[in-house]
Amino acid sequence: MSLLVIGLSHRTAPVSVLERASLVGEGPAKLAQDTLVAEPATEAAVLATCNRIELYADVDKFHAGVAELSTLLAQHTGVDLDELTPYLYVHYEDRAVHHLFSVACGLDSMVVGEGQILGQIKDALALGQELHTAGRLLNDLFQQALRVGKRAHSETGIDKAGQSLVTFGLEQLAGAGTPVADWAAGRRALVIGAGSMSSLAATTLARAGVAELVIANRTLDRARRLAESLAGLVDDAHAVPRDRVPDELPYADIVVSCTGATGLVLTADMLREALDRRAQDRPAAGAAETVALLDLAMPRDIDAAAHRVAGLRLVDIESLAEAAATVSDQPTTSAGPMAADVDQVRAIVSSEVSAFGAAQRAAHITPTVVALRTMAADVVAGEIARLDGRLPDLDERQRAEITQTVRRVVDKLLHAPTVRVKQLASTPGGAGYADALRELFDLDPQAVAAVSRADTNGTRPNGGGDTGRPGAAAVPNDPKRGRA
Repeated sequence: MSLLVIGLSHRTAPVSVLERASLVGEGPAKLAQDTLVAEPATEAAVLATCNRIELYADVDKFHAGVAELSTLLAQHTGVDLDELTPYLYVHYEDRAVHHLFSVACGLDSMVVGEGQILGQIKDALALGQELHTAGRLLNDLFQQALRVGKRAHSETGIDKAGQSLVTFGLEQLAGAGTPVADWAAGRRALVIGAGSMSSLAATTLARAGVAELVIANRTLDRARRLAESLAGLVDDAHAVPRDRVPDELPYADIVVSCTGATGLVLTADMLREALDRRAQDRPAAGAAETVALLDLAMPRDIDAAAHRVAGLRLVDIESLAEAAATVSDQPTTSAGPMAADVDQVRAIVSSEVSAFGAAQRAAHITPTVVALRTMAADVVAGEIARLDGRLPDLDERQRAEITQTVRRVVDKLLHAPTVRVKQLASTPGGAGYADALRELFDLDPQAVAAVSRADTNGTRPNGGGDTGRPGAAAVPNDPKRGRA
């Protein structure tokens, strides 16, 4: 296994850098495709969310892979490599597996334990499968990460702390000690966007009891489908095209925006104008209430200058990151059960990483074992053919008995060593056993490679998790992990 992940997230980079480095539209797809073109990578997948960008790849060489993938990240994000490098983290082999499994469980999220990341990992895998950039290793890795994340949420109480970013943002708007349902009840809400995050926001607001919910999106049909799906949760849910946002703003008490736009969706001037119209059309509401703005987009949808506009309260990714850091730094009397849940999830991650590594190492030797048994079968067939030439008078019963006897002898001789070598190969450093087996039995490397290619293409009935790189040398020990 030569798995490499390079990325940056809210833990290593300021929001100003994350905002500039964000991948929008076809960005993740283009990055994954260009990574395959790069010589060190044979598989690639991109996990891009509002607060992280990570590039996963199966690489031939560690140092060359780090250099190439870092350059690709810089090129596709538009941030100069020298500026980007201090914020990058690098994980390799088992540490890369550990990182993704931790991410899947919500341990690396801005809000610990949040479950939305599972959907984002699923989307990253689906994109890699659609583009055919994710091969056997990354398919196995991401599918296992999804299972680990689900296991963590089902077997522990991490969900108690695992608020979604949407819920956390609404709690920040509502204020300390105020339930979101009490704060949102009876208000008018405007949600800009109809993607996964916007859909979650709309659903959360509907369940919180808003009186009216307007979905604004560039594609009106998608907004309508979202509004229709919420009809049973809110009295009035309807859709409008996104160019109608200025008309809806004066009547909105809560605005949530999360689009894929590269520029601002709501400028400070647009918001000031909406406040003026609000004061004219709804004088009581305009004077008594502050309009709550939640910006979950990266890059941002709402002008940061809104922080300085009277009558507006803006919560964005940057303020959420600060709030999350403050919450995590404050000791509380209820921290005991939460800490126990986190520790339990960490134990799950550790055990799953070990199991995944063992499975990958064991699968690595499978092509060699298959090639050995194929060679043995060819030897048996050759000897039976010689026997037919020397004893042509054997009847079918005698010939069948001799053939079966020879096969049983070969199978018994190979059984113990092949079972044992699979066991040994699953241990750390076990890759060398495949090399030893090929050397001892003088196996044709091309025959092993043919089995490996068939396995990678899914044509071998007994499957396996081979990475498609038989005979790969053991990974280096020195450039292990950590920050780039």
